[in-house]
Amino acid sequence: MTDNGAREEMSSAYDPSEVEERIYRAWEEGGFFKPQGGDRPFTVIMPPPNLTGELHMGHALTAAVEDALIRWHRMLGDDTVWVPGVDHAAIAVNALVERQLDEEGVSRHDIGREAFLERVWDFVNASRARIAEQHRRLGASADWDREAFTLDEARQRAVRQTFVNLYEDGLIFRGERMINWDTVGQTALSDLEVEYRDVESAFWYVRYPALDDDGERTDDYIVIATTRPETIPADTAVAVHPEDERWRHLIGRMVLEPTSDRPIPVIADEAIEIEAGSGALKVTPGHDPVDFEIGERHGLETINILAPDGTLNEHAGRYAGVDRFEARDRVVEDLEAKGLIEKIEPYTHAVGHSQRSGAVVEPIVSEQWWVNVGPLAEPAIAAVRDGRIAFVPKRFERTYLHWMENIRDWCISRQIWWGHRIPVWYCESGDCNETIAAVEDPDACRTCDGPLRQDEDTLDTWFSSGLWPHSTLGWPDEDAEDLARFYPTQVMETGYDIIFFWVARMIMLSLYNMRGFEGGDIPFETVYLHGLVRAPDGRKMSKSFGNVVDPLDVIEQYGTDALRYALISGTSPGNDQRITDDRVEAGRNFANKLWNAARLVHTLAGPDADLELPPAGDARLRREDRWVLSRLERTVGLADELLRSYQLAEALRQTRDFFWDEFADWYLELAKLRVREGDEVPLAVAAHVLDRVLRLLHPFMPFVTEEIWQRLAEARPDPEGAPQLIVARYPVADSARHDEAAERDLAAVQDFVRAIRNERAAKRVEAGRWVEAYVVADGATEAAGDLAAAIGQLARARPLHVVAGAADAPSEGVVTAVLPVGRVVLPMAGLFDLEAERARLGKQIGEAQDEVRKLDAKLANEQ
Repeated sequence: MTDNGAREEMSSAYDPSEVEERIYRAWEEGGFFKPQGGDRPFTVIMPPPNLTGELHMGHALTAAVEDALIRWHRMLGDDTVWVPGVDHAAIAVNALVERQLDEEGVSRHDIGREAFLERVWDFVNASRARIAEQHRRLGASADWDREAFTLDEARQRAVRQTFVNLYEDGLIFRGERMINWDTVGQTALSDLEVEYRDVESAFWYVRYPALDDDGERTDDYIVIATTRPETIPADTAVAVHPEDERWRHLIGRMVLEPTSDRPIPVIADEAIEIEAGSGALKVTPGHDPVDFEIGERHGLETINILAPDGTLNEHAGRYAGVDRFEARDRVVEDLEAKGLIEKIEPYTHAVGHSQRSGAVVEPIVSEQWWVNVGPLAEPAIAAVRDGRIAFVPKRFERTYLHWMENIRDWCISRQIWWGHRIPVWYCESGDCNETIAAVEDPDACRTCDGPLRQDEDTLDTWFSSGLWPHSTLGWPDEDAEDLARFYPTQVMETGYDIIFFWVARMIMLSLYNMRGFEGGDIPFETVYLHGLVRAPDGRKMSKSFGNVVDPLDVIEQYGTDALRYALISGTSPGNDQRITDDRVEAGRNFANKLWNAARLVHTLAGPDADLELPPAGDARLRREDRWVLSRLERTVGLADELLRSYQLAEALRQTRDFFWDEFADWYLELAKLRVREGDEVPLAVAAHVLDRVLRLLHPFMPFVTEEIWQRLAEARPDPEGAPQLIVARYPVADSARHDEAAERDLAAVQDFVRAIRNERAAKRVEAGRWVEAYVVADGATEAAGDLAAAIGQLARARPLHVVAGAADAPSEGVVTAVLPVGRVVLPMAGLFDLEAERARLGKQIGEAQDEVRKLDAKLANEQ
């Protein structure tokens, strides 16, 4: 409305740049993102994006899907809350700031921990504000007053409490195990933070000289095959299968480690595969997980030759200080000089790389903090098996269960400074050796009152994000109002690629922390998994490929609703999609179609039109009115059913098809004819249909639907007094409006119109030219008769004759199209210019005959 109350006209075109910021500000200022009350809570906790940069298309998909669910449930009247948040992204942010320091010629160790963390916080505060603003641009109706950060004060307390509880229950321990080491980030990595890439390398077959019983070198030797000759200085045995005839005679004897001539034993182990390589395995317990287990079984020494930066340390002898890959070349050169390289074979194998730094990961034995996840996995498996937690699509339950049933202990310590510092302190007073795990920083040793030193390591990022479903709602304060009202949450929507990283850990840690909680212990009832958003060529988006599509660039060009339409229409639970210009343009075109249809109704209605819909059965409702209202209610019921089964794309498609293909293309055309005659009932029907369609579409395309609904509400206020569409009620299907007869009749009328149009097109009748037509309506004579004027107008047929049988239509000199409900007959006279058509066809025949003669001549020459 304008300031003086006058009716505001709708502009000739929809301009999202003029609408979106204004609408979003009104929603936020109106408090509509906060819980609105209601009997049933509906809670979604936003998967926290990393702080490292701009939101990408995957984030945009998450926002679009989750916002659609939130808006739908808000309109259903549920007490809805969507909690936003950001992840501190420990390794990624730590590396980013270290790179900045490196450009300045200093390291984090040069400036110290406190100054380094100040630099990180400066970056974090700027990045958090930017990410929140990007989510606003995507239309996210999240409760920003509840925004959480995985490293804010509340989450720090939750992390410490969980760590201490697990430690006191014996589920967190410190011990030496084989870990994955990132030589660039100089930190431990969990197995899930390692990605494998095929690398072209080689198998080096190396001879280890055998010793006799007196320790003297003999001419005998054993051959091992390795892809990592640089680790030979860390070998502590050679293992063979006890039944391998080639090497059986050497079992129990000593051979020389060939780089240093250090004696090491030949041992028998049934785990060795006789057919693999040479059948003999160099055992390097300090640098291979399989070798570590063999070493444990046989009591072998563990030697670590790797320095944190990827160079070899003092245990590598003359290779100390040399980069690991350079050391590989040097070891091979030295062995070749000694005549100990038997052969070299090309070999391609999967090599672990750090997801963050891209560095080749090195297995090393290191003392780290671990979670014994076995006892945590058991209830997490049971929660899925007994149906308390469901996966959509269901096939991912098998993926989850397989991984959980084969789960290994979780390395949770990281050798970086940014993150949750491990809440463990060590007494430094003499021989006390007290270790304290505490939620609050202790002042002194509880045993001897001596000084304490806190552990230098930080926790794996996924430890804090694993608490996300309950830490964001107030835990560990079990009396927190949000926790009591909104836990457990209803849906966790995320990508299928982080089931193990995140989903499994949320389930395990939530079941542990929330056991005995009155509201229930599971973190969420449903895990909805979307796929990846790929580039138009089907490849994964990557800066290195140059195919990254920035969602904000798309919004600038097409508007937010167009992007959301493209993402949701392309999504199918658990499957990847490609984002293309065509789909985004389809979203923009649909927004324009909505706008133009609404503008037509707005213009035709005028300020004083009676837009009250007649009740079902009212005689003022004609056949076409009953048809469109019946089709509307079937669409309402279907959309609700599809949303309840998480088929968002299909719900959007069905609604779009009804609006465009039935309401806009057919009903509005029929309605215009009646409005010109002074009948206002079609306006009331059209306004009603528009209102309900806007409600159906609002979860998917919130901006254009809100803007149109506000304009229509000037003449047709919401009956329940909703001030804005975002809090208006979602439609409930009204079966009283179902009218199968009207649907059947209008389907016949549509068939007649299409048939006439098709014949016109086939005969190349000019678009504006009127043609005579007969409609033989075998089973829909009354409907065709009632709508004869409309059929004629829509098909450009005049005069139009509606007849009961074929005998009443001409049979000679006509074109006939036979339909299931009858037929249409078009007299050829006047349908087209017979002489012009004869000339056109004659020309085509002549051209075809010329082509045949040319082909005949060509064939004759080839023979």
